[in-house]
Amino acid sequence: MNAEHPKALIEYAKRYGGIIQPRQVKMTDLNPKAMKLEVDGETIQIPFDHILIDRSDAHKTLIAMLNEEPEET
Repeated sequence: MNAEHPKALIEYAKRYGGIIQPRQVKMTDLNPKAMKLEVDGETIQIPFDHILIDRSDAHKTLIAMLNEEPEET
């Protein structure tokens, strides 16, 4: 995921991690409850809206998170 989808990781950090201008983002863990990202040297955890059941569910969930409209602040 890190090498293949760097723009997606930046989007997760912005949308779900509240990071305004992430520069370096790396996924360090993906488990059924959350993903962990290292963003500019700090670790953040982004919980999923449900417990993932398998790889297919994880893939669909990650794509759906990117397709959601960002909340207006």
